[in-house]
Amino acid sequence: MDDINHAIEQKVAGAAEPHQGRSPGSPLFTLGRITATPAAMDALQLLRFSPLRLLAQHVRGDWGDVDGDDAEMNRRAVILGLRVLSVYTLKRVIDGQPRTEKVWVITEADRSVTTVLLPDDY
Repeated sequence: MDDINHAIEQKVAGAAEPHQGRSPGSPLFTLGRITATPAAMDALQLLRFSPLRLLAQHVRGDWGDVDGDDAEMNRRAVILGLRVLSVYTLKRVIDGQPRTEKVWVITEADRSVTTVLLPDDY
């Protein structure tokens, strides 16, 4: 078990270096089929925010508002082929009123599908 953990640590450490084996800003994994829940699409439209922007951040390793432990889990997930979760807190002033919405982007472990959703959709 220690050998496996050591190998993972080595791979994760290598993945953390942005220029190792890939160009800066290049995708870390495939997104598969892209889907979104109706509620997420409504929220993004209301906030005038493109889901493509979130997907671009997600696939390049900008996981938004995840804590350090979740960021580490995502780094491992990229290496090991596990589920990747990003959390984005979007803020806009709409008609003079501040609006905030939390949006998740989840890529499944098998990389077959990536879904944009609200936490309540999960």
